[in-house]
Amino acid sequence: MSGFVHLHLHTEYSLLDGACRINELIDTAVSQGRPRWPLPTTAPCTAWWTFYKAAKAKGIHPIIGCEVYVSPRKHTDKIHEFDSENRHLVLLCKNNTGYQNLAAMVSEAWINGFYNKPRVDDEMLEAYSEGLIALSACLAGDIPRALVRGDYD
Repeated sequence: MSGFVHLHLHTEYSLLDGACRINELIDTAVSQGRPRWPLPTTAPCTAWWTFYKAAKAKGIHPIIGCEVYVSPRKHTDKIHEFDSENRHLVLLCKNNTGYQNLAAMVSEAWINGFYNKPRVDDEMLEAYSEGLIALSACLAGDIPRALVRGDYD
């Protein structure tokens, strides 16, 4: 199963979501013969550099990513009855353009979109989509929520 790659996990940088330590994850990837390993964490960008350096030092190809919170309306809207629940979405960088776009979105989410959590919105996702791969995320993502409701269309 050496071709298998975990595309969604959380580390110690994902406060209240994960406890995995980056160095231990990289050691696991090496011991299991996995040449690639992603970091789609809810953490701010600071985790990316730590992960990148640790992966490169052990010969692992790092895949930078983030699980973002997508606001129901604009990321700057902050009316509790409309804006308190967010959708989850995992974004992975395909290339340097994707990395720059993800960093821009995550920075904007922390600076201007913070309402309970740092949030992006659909407009930002469209504007910064180049170089990114979107995954369905956890049960709080749009696709899993639709499937739970029985909405297979």
